[in-house]
Amino acid sequence: MNGRRLRRLGKLGKLGKRAGVWACLLALAMGACSCSFFPSSSKGAGGGLRESESGAPDGGSPPETGLTFGIIYPMAHSFYEMITQDAKEAADEAGVKLVVKAPDEANLEQQIRMMETMIKMRVDGIAIDPVDTEALAPVIDKAAEEGIPVICFESDSPGSKRLAFIGSDNYRSGVRMGEALDRMLEGRGMVIVETGMSKMGSLAQRLDGLLGYLNRQTDIQVLDVKYNEGKEALALSNLEAMIEAHPHFDAFVALDVMSGSASVLVWKASGLSRYALTFGVTPEIEEAMKNGQITASISQNEAEWGRRIVDRLLDASQGRGIPAFDDMGTTEIAAEGMK
Repeated sequence: MNGRRLRRLGKLGKLGKRAGVWACLLALAMGACSCSFFPSSSKGAGGGLRESESGAPDGGSPPETGLTFGIIYPMAHSFYEMITQDAKEAADEAGVKLVVKAPDEANLEQQIRMMETMIKMRVDGIAIDPVDTEALAPVIDKAAEEGIPVICFESDSPGSKRLAFIGSDNYRSGVRMGEALDRMLEGRGMVIVETGMSKMGSLAQRLDGLLGYLNRQTDIQVLDVKYNEGKEALALSNLEAMIEAHPHFDAFVALDVMSGSASVLVWKASGLSRYALTFGVTPEIEEAMKNGQITASISQNEAEWGRRIVDRLLDASQGRGIPAFDDMGTTEIAAEGMK
């Protein structure tokens, strides 16, 4: 971020920090998030691949079940680290090998290559959070046709041959975000919104739910909606641009985890006192709530996704029926309850 942009943010929050301080904060806070949760990481041929394996106890002895499950995330981020930790515990308990992959930043082509790799590996089940609802359907179908059960989580690909979806009703989750915003602003005000990938089904549904509720039930004006396409730098620059263009906004809504992380950095650096709402609860977001950078979060109970993924893949790989929709529900968490 250049000095001119920092001065503009400083006027909003009365911050006198130099650009070097911001750069350090960005490197520490966001750089760590994109890389840290795959401890044995490596760059793949496509670039940006983060990968880890677990479930082989006693220095690499074969898992008891002989089963290997794959998990593919949209990107490397601390939000998914929490899911990986939960899945790893479940996999270790079940004697299952777990292979986890994610691009550094959201990338459709890399997700397709990761799916192809897991099909060639003949894994016993795959869980994927697809960045593009339609474009990933053919490779999901290919896995299913080769006898590999596929489950989607967080974001669905309902037109594919995936067996099930683990997550929440994302349209209803967007409505719930609108309800929270409505209460805070008492039905009136101006908001800016940022979301992630434009072709990710879950995010489109959240945005539809949010805008639909605000338009029908409130006099809240949405000043701008920007997409970061799963890129850290774009998430930050989008937020900067909206704040600069609409300095009198009342609240910011992040519909994806990348936008939520960006808002924590901007609020921390600029000292903004506006409402900031996001999706997902990670240690980073919990700390930001305690420190006043995040006002509230809509959790889709993501801390339980990892174990549910392993349990459902275990059932499917052993021929047991699983529900087509595992509704994980939503929970609104306010900053007041974190202090």
